[in-house]
Amino acid sequence: MNPWEEEKEDAEIDAAETTSNGENAKTKKTKKKKKVSSNDAKKRGVCYLSRIPPHMDHVKLRHLLSQFGDIQRIFLAPQGSATQVHSKRSRGSRDQAYSEGWVEFGNKRVAKRVADMLNGEQIGGRKRSSFYYDLWNIKYLSKFKWDDLTEELAFKKATREQKLAVELSAAKRERDFYLSRVDQSHALNAIEERLKKKIQPDSGVEKVIRHFHQTKPIAADAKKRKPELSDDVLDAVFGGS
Repeated sequence: MNPWEEEKEDAEIDAAETTSNGENAKTKKTKKKKKVSSNDAKKRGVCYLSRIPPHMDHVKLRHLLSQFGDIQRIFLAPQGSATQVHSKRSRGSRDQAYSEGWVEFGNKRVAKRVADMLNGEQIGGRKRSSFYYDLWNIKYLSKFKWDDLTEELAFKKATREQKLAVELSAAKRERDFYLSRVDQSHALNAIEERLKKKIQPDSGVEKVIRHFHQTKPIAADAKKRKPELSDDVLDAVFGGS
């Protein structure tokens, strides 16, 4: 083996060692991140808001609650389009209405303290805000994590989709039954029309009625033509006797 080939093999070995070391370092960093994230998740706490005032969104909610502690995530469950509220200040635009919400704090102790302190109290903030006089409806969820919320939302979504599929199949069955009844009625009407055409003559052809002179029966004519005796003759016969 010449010295050029030996140097090439040494360089390949060094490169393989460096890549393996780099991969090991990356795996160690990812493991550390997972451990840190799992530890952070255990320290976090979730609060539940049973009512969201009109015209409040996640930005305003974060602004109000961030003064009490570090907030990680916020989720607000939207209501249907039928319950959207008109805003006079937005010149006819519609603000999305929310029915309930969840707030994740960085520390579970802070979340519990915030829920105990704010529940039933006035929201406050700016006096010009539409929810200034509303009350907080907030509760700390013990042993509840954000993953539980995502699982619950996924379960609700699956149940909604299943219910919608059942309703659609029921509506399809009703539609098919209605269409079959309509086809059946059309067929019966066609049969009735054909029967009418067979029984009754066509309206375009005039019906000809012929009258024939009939002679009277012989027995009836003989009775009428039988000679009858007059009253004078009868009086003469019976009177003379």
